[in-house]
Amino acid sequence: MTYKIKNMQKILNIMAAASFLLITAACGDSAKDKKGDISDLKAKLEKKKKEKNDIDAEVRQLEDQIAKAEPDSAKLAQKLVSVTMLQPGDFTHYIDLQGRIDANDIVYVAPRGQAGQVKGLYIKKGDIVKQGQLLVKLDDAVMLQQVDGLKTQLAYAENIYNRQKNLWDQGIGTEVQVITAKNNVDNLNKQIANLTENWKTSFIYAPISGVADEVNVKEGELFMGAGQIKLVNTSDLKVITEVPENYVARVKKGDTVRISVPETGRPEFKSTISVIGSTINANSRAFATEAKLPSDPLLKPNQLAKLRIKDYETKKTIVVPVNIVQTDEKGKYVYVMEKSGNKYVTKKKPVTTGESYEGMVEIKSGLAAGEPIITEGYQN
Repeated sequence: MTYKIKNMQKILNIMAAASFLLITAACGDSAKDKKGDISDLKAKLEKKKKEKNDIDAEVRQLEDQIAKAEPDSAKLAQKLVSVTMLQPGDFTHYIDLQGRIDANDIVYVAPRGQAGQVKGLYIKKGDIVKQGQLLVKLDDAVMLQQVDGLKTQLAYAENIYNRQKNLWDQGIGTEVQVITAKNNVDNLNKQIANLTENWKTSFIYAPISGVADEVNVKEGELFMGAGQIKLVNTSDLKVITEVPENYVARVKKGDTVRISVPETGRPEFKSTISVIGSTINANSRAFATEAKLPSDPLLKPNQLAKLRIKDYETKKTIVVPVNIVQTDEKGKYVYVMEKSGNKYVTKKKPVTTGESYEGMVEIKSGLAAGEPIITEGYQN
């Protein structure tokens, strides 16, 4: 039994060794085949490169022979171009700037009289308020007590006055006593009126209509009005921007302004410059301008806005793409198409340019309406 097991083990070992040799041989053949394929591809690539070089050399040789035989054909080599017939149009130049939205009416509410303790608060942040609406009630207990005391004194003074007057009407007493009693009544009435007016300052009302942008006070706290309640009228907005001083002669009150606030998704607002600053900022070297904005719930103070101030406009002028205007040592020029015999050829024309904006440039001189100008292929 032991002998058979040993023999069986030898047989298995021999079979495993044979299988390993077969696998190794197969892998070796596969690697050789793969290597052979790559070599074939490389050889084919080299062959094609050589053929291409031979063809390129032959093409150059033929071109040289043609150029020698027909010199003019080399000079008048045909090129594909695009031609546009010039038509007069309007041209507008804008100054692109960035501005900030602000409100014309921004009010920090303050007490008309002295500061006092808040007994009633009738507003919270974000509320919409109307002009004259009650916002805060201050502690008025002391003033009410004073008013009550004066009213008691007034009742007594009026009683004395009435008695003195009745006696005087009966010929008893003196006129001085009547006048004195009357003065006492008048003085007390004035004191009550003044104190009542003082008491009214305990009630704080909204000076404008708008939104409660800040409410930084609570009941029981001291209300002094130092930035504790801020009201903003968002229906009366404007854009403030600083214009560089080199535009001081070109930007005027009444100039058209196009305003956009990309975050709102709204189209451009059209407005005009309503205010121009009278001084140049020493730090920014710019002057301030203002332009009104329409009422819009998406527009908010301190929001950034993009402005285009129109500073130049001309009607029925020649305008071309700025990229087709080229420059050499003599100045600026463009290419136009002209007919020469039975052929069309290009001609270099010097031009004088004006303002440019958004890829277009105004041509002051050198071109006329109806001329065919080359707009593509001009580089060649």
